[in-house]
Amino acid sequence: MNSIKTILLNFSEIRRRSIKLWSEIPNEYLNWKPDEKAFTIIEMIRHVLEGEHLFHKIVENRGNLGNYQSPWEGLKYSDLKSELKFAENHRLDFLTMVRELKESDLGNIRIERKEVGQSKTLCDYLNRIAYHESVHTGQMLGYLRTAKIDRPKIWD
Repeated sequence: MNSIKTILLNFSEIRRRSIKLWSEIPNEYLNWKPDEKAFTIIEMIRHVLEGEHLFHKIVENRGNLGNYQSPWEGLKYSDLKSELKFAENHRLDFLTMVRELKESDLGNIRIERKEVGQSKTLCDYLNRIAYHESVHTGQMLGYLRTAKIDRPKIWD
């Protein structure tokens, strides 16, 4: 298996586990949050989905976001099914972009984010994208424990 396929497998497995977790959360808890400064559950789900799109645009533009406007801007929160449906085409576009990369791109393309002082290889940046979702999956497990909601076994 080459590096591109390994990265795609990682993205697929992370999202599969996220959806497994999110799907077990009762709808009546979607607006729950552990404290006033935290995301609600539905806000965190959207943050993950929207964040992937933002990262995709950062990669496409090699770090320069320019006048980026999120497709989620002004979209009302509803439920998991609606959030996943809205994100579906953006996810497919992102995975297509990754699938079309060449192995040499991973080390040769640099993502330059001068506004935050970052200069990373594309490989490094793609792994950071995966890490972002993984961190929020762990955070969500903590939310469910705090709210005394059963947690699904995502470690299959």
